Amino acid sequence: AGKCGACGPGYPSPLEAMKGESQILPPGPREQLLYLPCIYRNTGIHLPDFLATVDVDPNSPHYCQVIHRLPMPNVGDELHHSGWNACSSCHGDPTKTRNLLLLPSLVSSRIYVVDVGTDPRAPKLHKVVEAEELSRRGNAAFPHTSHCLGSGEILISCLGDPAGHGKGSFILLDGETFEVKGNWEKGGKIPALGYDFWYQPRHNVLLSSEWGVPRILAQGFDPRDVDKGHYGRHINVWDWSSRSLLQEIDLGKGSIPLEIRFLHDPDASQGFVGCALSGEIQRFYKSQEGNWAAEKVIEVPSKKVQGWLLPDMPGLITDILISLDDRFLYFSNWLHGDVRQYDISDPKNPKLVGQVFLGGSISKGGAVTVLEDRELRDQPEPCVVQGKKIPGGPQMLQLSLDGRRLYVTTSLFSAWDRQFYPELLREGSVLLQLDVDTEKGGLAVNPKFLVDFGKEPGGPVLAHEMRYPGGDCTSDIWL
Repeated sequence: AGKCGACGPGYPSPLEAMKGESQILPPGPREQLLYLPCIYRNTGIHLPDFLATVDVDPNSPHYCQVIHRLPMPNVGDELHHSGWNACSSCHGDPTKTRNLLLLPSLVSSRIYVVDVGTDPRAPKLHKVVEAEELSRRGNAAFPHTSHCLGSGEILISCLGDPAGHGKGSFILLDGETFEVKGNWEKGGKIPALGYDFWYQPRHNVLLSSEWGVPRILAQGFDPRDVDKGHYGRHINVWDWSSRSLLQEIDLGKGSIPLEIRFLHDPDASQGFVGCALSGEIQRFYKSQEGNWAAEKVIEVPSKKVQGWLLPDMPGLITDILISLDDRFLYFSNWLHGDVRQYDISDPKNPKLVGQVFLGGSISKGGAVTVLEDRELRDQPEPCVVQGKKIPGGPQMLQLSLDGRRLYVTTSLFSAWDRQFYPELLREGSVLLQLDVDTEKGGLAVNPKFLVDFGKEPGGPVLAHEMRYPGGDCTSDIWL
């Protein structure tokens, strides 16, 4: 999947990716395998994290099953978000192949390079980049987001320095040897915090977001740490060619901007960022003056509750993504428990067109009583799929290339899972699939699809972010 003629990996454009290589076939190509990092840290099970391969082909006898597990050589890594050695930014280069998956470890600061090309159904370890290399060559640690570049190199954002202090820097890896080449940034000011990023070369810009100070957030979430300035509030604007920090767009105290996505159209000069704690989706855009700005376009109001950590419960927007045709925006409210679909045909005025509750903290029969709710009349019913009550709340999202299937996992970060959803550590997380109405909008749980990571041979495990061998809506950037 994802090859075309004599070209390189991926597809020439987002719309070509949506419809696949052939005009004769239905929209697709349909994903058949998913790769998910599975985490044992903080579960009480002393085993290495592993990469799970899940069969998602409805015609397969192994549909909805984990068909392969690749354990890492170390314990306690906290695998998190993954990226490719080559993606659609390398599409014009026939020497490149999307055959290696990079797995940065958020806690150990190792980066694992996994061969998924030799046998996509049975990945194997290709190389380990040790934390000492990130420290020695870039004074960086806690790697998070990995994106391939058109140059063939790999760019990875980091949350901090080796001592666990916040530092929003980047490291550059050689795309062939995976040696750490050093920092991407060329000196000058570096943001106090780091997290996610997206680049848009046609506008000579890279935008990065901010989570928090690694040594603080690794212990769990304490609201007082927000007041102490240990959590992020900025979109950081970088000059793509000079690799220097140009602007820091302040989204407000306690906003915590996490996942950041440009529209997929490489000419687009706008996109969205999900702000976890403030419950806002901010649209960022290039102004007429040529600088960058942001405005709130969606707000998820907090709910007045009893029986929870605080009297006000935020939605906690933890993941967002945009369909390849730039028509729909999806995001997850990890605490409230809903996944939402917005029509963003007019990016300044998103319209809610789909919503479904998948677990969360406010469902009926739980410990939390909702006292005041600006959105719902009643607390939602618990989500049950194939007889299993879904633990945790919807978190990581991945959309099929054709936009018709939205995959959802329920684990955020093991220390935060332990704090907010202790049942996740006992029961493991799940992988669900939502059917998407791509014409009018609308979301519905697929009752035939459930992968229960509580039934793993080594014990319940926390499954996180999803990737397809042929690329997906959050790893491909077009030049």
